[in-house]
Amino acid sequence: MRFGPSFQADATGFSLWAPSVEAVDIELQGRGRFAMVRNDEGWFSFRERCEAGTKYRFCLEDGLCFPDPASWRQSGGVHGWSVVVDPDAYRWQNPGWRGRPWREAVVYEAHAGLMGGFEGVRRRLPELARLGITAIELMPIGDFPGSRNWGYDGVLLYAPAEAYGTPEELKALIDAAHGLGMMVLLDVVYNHFGPDGNYLNRIASGFFHAEDHTPWGSAIAFDDPLVAGFFVQNALLWLNEYRFDGLRLDAVHAIRPAPALRRLGQAIRSGVSSDRQVHLVIENENNEAALLPEPFDAQWNDDFHHCIHVLLTNETDAYYADYETGTADKLARCLASGFAYQGEHSPNLQRPRGSPADDIPLTSFISFIHNHDQIGNRALGERLAQLAAPDAFRAAITLTLLCPHIPMIFMGDEFGSRSPFLFFTDHNAALAEAVRDGRRNEFRHFPAFQSEQDRSRIPDPNDEDTFRQSIPKPDNSGFDWSSFYRTLLSLRSRFVTPYLDGARTIEARALSDCSVMAAWRLGNASEWMLAANFGLVHLPFQPERDLHLLSPSVSSYGGSLPPQTTLAWMKLP
Repeated sequence: MRFGPSFQADATGFSLWAPSVEAVDIELQGRGRFAMVRNDEGWFSFRERCEAGTKYRFCLEDGLCFPDPASWRQSGGVHGWSVVVDPDAYRWQNPGWRGRPWREAVVYEAHAGLMGGFEGVRRRLPELARLGITAIELMPIGDFPGSRNWGYDGVLLYAPAEAYGTPEELKALIDAAHGLGMMVLLDVVYNHFGPDGNYLNRIASGFFHAEDHTPWGSAIAFDDPLVAGFFVQNALLWLNEYRFDGLRLDAVHAIRPAPALRRLGQAIRSGVSSDRQVHLVIENENNEAALLPEPFDAQWNDDFHHCIHVLLTNETDAYYADYETGTADKLARCLASGFAYQGEHSPNLQRPRGSPADDIPLTSFISFIHNHDQIGNRALGERLAQLAAPDAFRAAITLTLLCPHIPMIFMGDEFGSRSPFLFFTDHNAALAEAVRDGRRNEFRHFPAFQSEQDRSRIPDPNDEDTFRQSIPKPDNSGFDWSSFYRTLLSLRSRFVTPYLDGARTIEARALSDCSVMAAWRLGNASEWMLAANFGLVHLPFQPERDLHLLSPSVSSYGGSLPPQTTLAWMKLP
């Protein structure tokens, strides 16, 4: 048995794993209810000739009706009807696409809803391609309650969000990207379901371990092969049916038991044709080097971001406390071997964090100065463009785009947006109140939000205006952001990207408490060096080797790093 419908011209097969109940009916809209057949493992099945577009749902003896947990399309929200989809309805225009090597990735993280749905993203692709973006990463699109959500409240993980468009429109987006030589990645959430619209607890209680809690509720029972199979099948739907080029797995430290994560990655890889270049990325608070670069290509490197953020803002609240001292040394370690924490004690977590990463390829680390979490988890959703000095902000961007890690840009950064990225939802009234109060209470320990009046300034996630405020608007300072990004990404494409295979660190060190340098030997035996000064004064610095200055910031070098500047040098083999 498999999760979800199997569309055929002669008869569509429906299946549901519901071991906690004894009887299930399937209702076909306008055609009535039919009893499904149950086997000993709790699978219910039914076959009937159905055209694409047929609406269906499942019903229990107590009157509860609910959509297919593996619905491919929804009508009427996460409590509404599932819709039969013809997987061959879309005609691919670029069927020969096989992907791009991971070293060529320049990732652009995007929220489909803020960009106008799947069609809105598709319209932006040519502009982003001209900028030098090679991979679009969509925040989660599995259907969620209401019309506005970050995507991490998804409950129907197989169905592209109804608010964003149809399955065919999603395929057209991916097809168009491939036609422009761009990869498309998808953020998937396999560590929890959202709080509204998840019926699995009712029909398959064994899907969860009630005694094992995560920050979002009971842990998913990944030690059950059938439960793990639900997520493997979901991943392969996105990779094989929709032809995504890779997945980013959210918060994998909440996937338990620990060996299940490796098995999950291996199972996903084994289900994709070997002639395709498909990439798997993780977010992992634990910095587990043993997972890289197999079965996962790369990890989001929060350490890099946190070092940059502290250097540019001097903030040391919450997890930034881990970077309060020796910040430049920690940033240098990130540049050298990815993680700042490789087994050291984390004051924030009150435990050791990470493992040695010296032997991990530099391309196994995705570095960034923004992502949805690092902006959106702030009470007021400010970007660094609002918090940092403009020159220091651009120096941080330069370091990010030119270092040998895989760079990631958050939507709006490409035109210097100062718009906030706020936490937004569209929940029912009771849940909306709980989410609003919970969101505001999260910040009660922060000095700026200790009083109830101060916390009332935190935007209500369920207010539609919170969503509208989060739509990126271009910076109006007059700075040419497009030229800035194109220049940096062109430099990266010419001198760094082709030679990342086999690249290794020569040295990396702090030059002061607010500046760093790092040098790497690339795969073609050339040397690449960056020096970043986030301070306010010139810093004496003379490269010890015979390197040629190749930086968009200055045309000549007089032996000192200018304030709030990142410079690049190279030496050809």
